Amino acid sequence: MKTQIYFIPNNSLAIIFLVVLFFSSSLETLKAQKKDTLETAIVNIVKPYSPSISDAFKIRENPLKIDTSNFKKRKVTYSTFSIPVASTFNPAKGKVIRLEKTAPLQLYDNFAFIGIGNYTNMIAQFSNNFEISATDNIGLFFKHNSSQGGIKNIYLDDQFYNSQFELNYTSNQKKMSYALKAKLKHQIYNWYGLNNLFDFASPELLNSIDSKQIYYNGEVEGTLAKDDSYFEKVVVSLGVTTDRYSSSEFNFKAHPEFSLKTIDIPLKINMDIDFLNGNFSRNYSNTNGIDFGFFNVGILPSYDFNYEHLILSVGFAGYLSSDLEKSKTAFYVYPKINASYGLLNEQLIAYAGLEGGLKQNSYNNFIEQNPYLSPTLRITPTRELYDGFGGLKGELINNINFDVRVSYLNEDDRSLFVLNPYKGQSPEFEGYEYGNSFKVTYEELKTLSFFGELIFDVSKNFNIEINATFYNYEYRSQIKAWNLPKFETTLTADFNITEKFYGGLSLFFVGERTDLINNSLTIPSGNELLILDSYFDANVQLVYQFSNQLSVYARGNNLLGNNYQEWANYKVQGAQGMLGASYKFDW
Repeated sequence: MKTQIYFIPNNSLAIIFLVVLFFSSSLETLKAQKKDTLETAIVNIVKPYSPSISDAFKIRENPLKIDTSNFKKRKVTYSTFSIPVASTFNPAKGKVIRLEKTAPLQLYDNFAFIGIGNYTNMIAQFSNNFEISATDNIGLFFKHNSSQGGIKNIYLDDQFYNSQFELNYTSNQKKMSYALKAKLKHQIYNWYGLNNLFDFASPELLNSIDSKQIYYNGEVEGTLAKDDSYFEKVVVSLGVTTDRYSSSEFNFKAHPEFSLKTIDIPLKINMDIDFLNGNFSRNYSNTNGIDFGFFNVGILPSYDFNYEHLILSVGFAGYLSSDLEKSKTAFYVYPKINASYGLLNEQLIAYAGLEGGLKQNSYNNFIEQNPYLSPTLRITPTRELYDGFGGLKGELINNINFDVRVSYLNEDDRSLFVLNPYKGQSPEFEGYEYGNSFKVTYEELKTLSFFGELIFDVSKNFNIEINATFYNYEYRSQIKAWNLPKFETTLTADFNITEKFYGGLSLFFVGERTDLINNSLTIPSGNELLILDSYFDANVQLVYQFSNQLSVYARGNNLLGNNYQEWANYKVQGAQGMLGASYKFDW
C-alpha cells in the first residue's frame, strides 16, 4: 500500500493547532467541575416553552380591568354664603398696545460732500463703492481742500490746494483676503512767510518773487492676509514723490507678519523692510545737489504671556541699516517690552513698557508735517533708542474714564524744523531763499512728558474728552528744541440737540515755541531767537439731517479770529465760516 504525503499550508496548520488547543482546554474544564448528582430522566415536550424573566411573576393573559366609568357617581351639593362688599374699583377698558418697530439703519454705498466758505475756502469729498460679487468690491475716493487766500498784511500769495484721488480693490475669500490700492496726490502751497524786513521792500521786488511750490505723489499698495497660517499678513507699498524743482524720491516698503498661534505658541515675528532713494537738484547754498539712499531691514520677534490679570509681551527690534551714499552699514537692537495688569476686576489697568526702533524719515513724510520746506533737505533716519513709559487707565466712576501716563524718550537724529538763513532781497533768488522756508536739522533729544486724559460719557446725547501733555526737553548740540511746545491741550465734545440736529466742538491750545533767525546781514551775532506766541483755537460744527440721505451743516473755525503763527512768519486765516451739504445714495 502506497503512503501519500500531503503538505499542509502554514495557515491550515495554525488553524488546526488552535482547534486542538480549544478542545483540550474544554476537556480540562469539564474535569475540574464538580460532579453533577442529578439523574437523567425522560421529558416529553408537548409544546415549545417561551421562558419569561420569572415564572413566579408572570402576567396573566387576561388581566382584570378596573374601569372607573362603571362606578356610580356620588351626588354633591354646594351652598354659598354671600356678604355684600362695597367696591370703588372701576375697571377701564383694555387697549391694545402696539410695539413700535425700529427701522433698520439703511447703509448707502456712495457719499458726496461739499462746503464753501469765506476766503473762498472749499472742501469736497466723494466716495463710491461698487460690489462686484459677494466677496469683491471696488472703491473710489476723492478729496479736495483749497483756499484762494486773503490773509491780511502779507505780501505774497497765500492760496493753497490739496487734492487726493484713490482707487481700491478688496477681496475677502474664505481663508484669505487681499486688497490693492492706488493713490494720487496733488498739492500747491506758497512760501508767503516773509519776515518784517520786507515791510520796506519795493513792489517790483515783491511782484518778482515766485513763491509757489507744487508737490506730486503717487503710491500703490497691496495687502495679503491669511487665516490659520504661519504667515498672517504682508503689506507692500511703492511710492514716488516729486515737486516743481525736480526733486525726486522713491520709497519701497514691505511689512510681513508671521505667527505661531496655529500651534498654540504665542510667538510673533514681524519684519520691516524699507528702501529709500532720492535727490534734490541743489542745496540751499546753490553749490551742489543732494543725493540720499538708505536700505533698512528689521526683524521684530515678540513672545506674549497671559497669566490671570497679567498680559506681557517681550521682544526686540533688530535693524540692519545701510547708508547707500556713504557706503556705511550698522546694526541696531532696540527693546520691545509691554505689560499690563488688571486691577479691581479689570476696572483699572496699570501698564508700562520699554520700546525703541528705527524710523526712516522721507521727503514725503516731512511735507505732511510742514509744507513750507525748501527742496534742499538732508534726509537721514531717526533712531529711537528707547521710550520708557508707565501709566494707569480705567473707569474713575460711572461714565468717566481716565488715562495718565509718564514717559521718557531718548532719540538720536530727531528731526526738527528750523528757519532757513535769510539771504537778502534779490529778484534772482528762488521763491524759498528769502528766509521764508524751513530746513530739517537733527538732534540728540531726550523728552520727558506727562499725559493726562478724561473722557465723560454723560449720555448718548453728550460726551466730552479732554487731554493735556507737558513736555521737558534735553538737547545736546542745538540751542533749543526748535518748534516744539512745552504744553498742549485739546478738548472735544459731541452733542445731540434733537434726533436730527447734532454737532461737535473742538478747542485746542498750544504753548510757546522757539525758532531761530539766521541773518548775518542785519544781526551782528548772526543769530537771534524768535519766540512764537502760544495760541488758542476754537471750532464748532452743526449738522441738521433732513433725511437718511441729505444733511446740511454749518462750520466755524478759529472763531476767536486770531491770526496766530503755527510756523514762524506764517499767519493763519482769521475767523472762518462754511456752509455745506452731504448726500448719501446708491446707484
